Amino acid sequence: MNRKDFLKRSLIIGGLLATSSPHSFAHKRKMSVRLIRHATLWIEIGGLKLLVDPMLSPKDAMAPVQNAGNDYRIPMVNLPLSSDETKSLISECDAVLVTHTHRDHWDSEAHAIIPKNKPIFCQPSDLEKIRELGFGNAVAIASDYAFKGLSITRTGGQHGTGEIGQLMGIVSGFVVGAGKDKLYVAGDTIWCGEVETAIATHKPAAIVVNAGAAQFLKGDPITMTLANIEQVLQASGKAKVIAVHMDTVNHCLLHKTDVTQYASENDHAKRLLVPADGEVVSV
Repeated sequence: MNRKDFLKRSLIIGGLLATSSPHSFAHKRKMSVRLIRHATLWIEIGGLKLLVDPMLSPKDAMAPVQNAGNDYRIPMVNLPLSSDETKSLISECDAVLVTHTHRDHWDSEAHAIIPKNKPIFCQPSDLEKIRELGFGNAVAIASDYAFKGLSITRTGGQHGTGEIGQLMGIVSGFVVGAGKDKLYVAGDTIWCGEVETAIATHKPAAIVVNAGAAQFLKGDPITMTLANIEQVLQASGKAKVIAVHMDTVNHCLLHKTDVTQYASENDHAKRLLVPADGEVVSV
């Protein structure tokens, strides 16, 4: 082999290593979900960072949910972050995603400390309300939206059944994608046709479900029960199912320990994950 051929071959091999090394591939494909508390998530996907459904009030700062059979003030637990750590996350995030504006997903503390120029993504019915708070970069996602290489698709849901479901108003989920990596944040919904369709259409690698079986003194649960989670597991193939939205708001009757026990007893421990507050789940 002459020197010219040797150099040419070296450049080809070097180029392949530079573009497809395990380290660079892993970095590009990295996707993780960190449960902050309740339904507040920190998502890293496609090199971007999203803060989802920020409820940032300190423990006991808000009045309890009424007609829930108890009077525990909410949030019932502290944030796993110091004030400085919370501010750092807010500063680092590329955008905030608000599935709906109930106070356990978008509270007055979040309104106060998130910079007003931060991009906020929301469902169309919440856009005016969020802009009235001064968030000039709020964007309503009716169906699909592209953001710095991410695809964000809004999905439907049902926040309960019958009259209670109607009173709870419009809610949304969102599928966030970076190439083939897709994460489905189902939002405040029970198992329903919209959730089934979202799973079948997008085939996400991971699904975040708002569990807790939240319920009032009258009516059926308005977020996912164990039976609903089982339906998600059955419909989603090998996808990881991450259960959140528990042990923080007084009308949520299903606890993390309940879901953890269910996963263990039903051979779901590798797929049904129940993170502690502050814990990171890699997908």
